[in-house]
Amino acid sequence: MMTLDEVVETFELLGDWDQRYQYLVELGQRLPPLPENARLEENRVKGCMSQVWVKAYRDPDQEGRIRYHGDCDTSIIKGVLTLLIQIADGRRVEAIEELDVDEFFERLRLGDHLSPNRHVGVYAIVDLMKTQARALVQQASA
Repeated sequence: MMTLDEVVETFELLGDWDQRYQYLVELGQRLPPLPENARLEENRVKGCMSQVWVKAYRDPDQEGRIRYHGDCDTSIIKGVLTLLIQIADGRRVEAIEELDVDEFFERLRLGDHLSPNRHVGVYAIVDLMKTQARALVQQASA
């Protein structure tokens, strides 16, 4: 689990946007592969220009914790997706619900470098992550 503060610290060490862009690309390359059986329409992020999939699942070792798999067909958004997964992965639904996309964009200064359409797509990714986490908690309590 990483915090947004830890991600911001890393970004600040990188300096300019070119270094940060390269870091995002490298992060995306290290994202574990999404299982083929998770490439379902219900896991595809709607409202994103890229093809993005996110799949939440219960942590088998820690009750109440949510884990994520994901994938994307564009390198920069795959890197952003990786950051979002790192921040949300292994947390309880309450912490996932608190993930603030505006703070994420502002603190990493992504809004200055990603198009408005990509901005909307990142909101859609986080919305799906939150929706899936809530659904898992509801299923567990039913």
